[in-house]
Amino acid sequence: MEPTAMTDTDNGNVLATIDPSSIKRIHLVGVGGTGMGSFAGMLKAAGYEVTGSDENVYPPMSDMLRTWGIPAMTPYKPENLDAARADLVIIGNVIRRVNPEATSARERGVKQMSFPAALGSLFLKSRHSVVVAGTHGKTTTSSLMGHVLAAAGRDPTFLVGGVTKNYSGNYRLGRGPHFVVEGDEYDTAYFDKGPKFLHYQPRSVILTSIELDHADIYRDLAHYESSFEKLMALVPADGHVAVSAAWPSAVRLARASKAKVTTYDGHEGATADVVGTNVRLGPEGVRFVVVENGMAQGEFLLPMAGRHNLENALGVYACARGLGLSADEIRAGFSSFEGVKRRQEIRGEPAGVLVIDDFAHHPTAVRETIAAVKSRWPSRPLWAVFEPRSNTSRRNLHQAEYAKSFEGASRASIKIPERHDKIPAGEELDVPRLAKELTDAGIPSVAAATVPALLDEVAAGARSGDLVLVMSNGGFGGFIDSLLARLSARGA
Repeated sequence: MEPTAMTDTDNGNVLATIDPSSIKRIHLVGVGGTGMGSFAGMLKAAGYEVTGSDENVYPPMSDMLRTWGIPAMTPYKPENLDAARADLVIIGNVIRRVNPEATSARERGVKQMSFPAALGSLFLKSRHSVVVAGTHGKTTTSSLMGHVLAAAGRDPTFLVGGVTKNYSGNYRLGRGPHFVVEGDEYDTAYFDKGPKFLHYQPRSVILTSIELDHADIYRDLAHYESSFEKLMALVPADGHVAVSAAWPSAVRLARASKAKVTTYDGHEGATADVVGTNVRLGPEGVRFVVVENGMAQGEFLLPMAGRHNLENALGVYACARGLGLSADEIRAGFSSFEGVKRRQEIRGEPAGVLVIDDFAHHPTAVRETIAAVKSRWPSRPLWAVFEPRSNTSRRNLHQAEYAKSFEGASRASIKIPERHDKIPAGEELDVPRLAKELTDAGIPSVAAATVPALLDEVAAGARSGDLVLVMSNGGFGGFIDSLLARLSARGA
């Protein structure tokens, strides 16, 4: 089942597939984004001549593009296409129809593709595609899956949504048969409103979880689940789906596929094909014993904190076994995994204050991240600083869940989101109400309208021995760098 681009009379030059041998020069519109920028680097490494454009390009992506020798033109303008002289223009999903370069590409009849369609055509047709999908844990799980294959000598290719510390980048270009890709359920491009992962030609899938997200494009849980139903329908009969048994809806969707299904679960006493038992959480990470089909496979160490990362690891184990890796190969891969930037990343400890950066934004992710960090540093008071920035976290859809997500924190400081044109009036997350509910529950909390106000509070209030956990899926206005500087100046 080949996904097709949604074209209209003005989009006849939009392609769902293309012959790689016909392409030499590629231009990416929206190259400053993490996914698009990393894909540009992969294309360059694969031998294509690559250019890009964006409204603005900031570090670290601007630095990475410069290192890779990829020109990033700003701002968007039709003349950028003249400079690029591209055989193919790749349109990022943040690009709107009225973008000057998207408009010019249509008018000139230049071949266009979305990033997911181009990835599928240029790389995945000749590979065994391993797609990591689900609401939570995609970046860590796909990074760990890629590393386990690499550590076992399988020389995989991977493209993920975070910077892997083992490889200092978002991608790896290998010669082996496997391509690990983070499978996003968000829409593809202005001309293709289907999920990105429908372009990824899955042979193996890790399905981590199913919980309503992306409320800006999915009207309810049934609508959200329908995207994963379509993904499961793409997995062939000789394929493999590893699915978390902790999410019954995910198991139901997986079992509707034609492929072999392996369940995994990190809860003690769980009934699944792959189970984690004798779990010990500590400063070094998670130690656990894998039981596969009733047989203990020995102890494993994952140098990451939290039971949610144990779940991620078990999903990788189940998938890797399906790809032919031994338990010992997987064990070695787990123990040598260095993690992903912005996932429980230690940024510094000035003035004795440990500052940790994490990408958490969904209430489940906030809860699990706080629990994981507390399990690693149980004696430190934890100050949770949170920016609800995604379209879903800005909404009151999860108002009640957020009030329960900060358990384990000693204090909380939450940014009040600015008004967003995609969120109807009356549906915004009520941050002052959230702060009051947390305070009433015994977690002193404040709501602040600006980053400087939050910074002043945390920089003045944090004491030696404290742990400040900063959670945002964006740049948070440079909060962490500013906090580190303020604390360093205070401690000097």
